[in-house]
Amino acid sequence: MQTSNINRQVNVTRMSFGRDMRAYPRAIELEGRTYEFVDRGLSCTVTRGAEKTHILTLSDGHREFWLRDGGRGVWTLLGMSA
Repeated sequence: MQTSNINRQVNVTRMSFGRDMRAYPRAIELEGRTYEFVDRGLSCTVTRGAEKTHILTLSDGHREFWLRDGGRGVWTLLGMSA
């Protein structure tokens, strides 16, 4: 599986909530294209001092996407599989 590093802010067009009531994207828009997710994979929280960042793995059924929640509704697409 090839991966592409993207590291760009994306627009989240639809949200959902997990069992822990943590919000996660169900669809994003990048460069005019919409990606809808069908599966939520692994997630982790990274702490640097007082700053916490949540990282998710999501799938649209064909590719995997890695997103970072920067807080305040800012989501960054770190990369995706080809």
